[in-house]
Amino acid sequence: MKRTRGWFSSGALLLLLLTGALQASAQTPGPAPQSLTFVTHASFFSLATHRSPVVDPQIFIKQEALQAGTGPQNIEHVAGERPAQLDDVPELPVFNAQGKALGFSVGRWFGASGSVAFEPLATGGQRVSLAFEKLLPFGVYSLFRIAFTPAGAVFTPLDGTGTSNSFTVGAEGSAKLSVVTNDPLAPGNAIVLVYHSDGHPHGDSRGDLGVTAHQQLIVRLP
Repeated sequence: MKRTRGWFSSGALLLLLLTGALQASAQTPGPAPQSLTFVTHASFFSLATHRSPVVDPQIFIKQEALQAGTGPQNIEHVAGERPAQLDDVPELPVFNAQGKALGFSVGRWFGASGSVAFEPLATGGQRVSLAFEKLLPFGVYSLFRIAFTPAGAVFTPLDGTGTSNSFTVGAEGSAKLSVVTNDPLAPGNAIVLVYHSDGHPHGDSRGDLGVTAHQQLIVRLP
């Protein structure tokens, strides 16, 4: 009987130790998803092209006596307007390259913010979780991946197909969503948030830059 009790006691102790180890393992968090912060496309573009003051080549403000011309990114605009700058008066209304009012101000455009976290998946892709604040209420947006190559920037829908990379913002201007990619974003790639001022996503295309498509926020992977 003593041997039996001794074996049972040792077995119980071993079971208790194993259970504790499994519980500790289950409670140990895995590596946290990589998290990055978006910046305005205007800041990103101006830094990359060494421009000062900071300019957004895809939205415009009215300025009388200016002739029609071609601005940064080779976007043609009508007479009487110029690309908006970060230091413009925040209350100034914004227009597209064809002179159409877009219904928001310079300050509202530059006030948006966002963050993104990446989680690797067993399939080899990634779950990209995004959160945005102070976007344009009821605005239609799409997310695109940018690969910077020697031949230039290559844009593809973040989801790879252009079927699940678009969303509509609510009245409060915030949005949270997740997009699954087929393959992970490579270091140096970027994600850009495109606003569709015509109210329609364009599938695997961003749309007409400066006219119906306007890149508002961007983040580049280290």
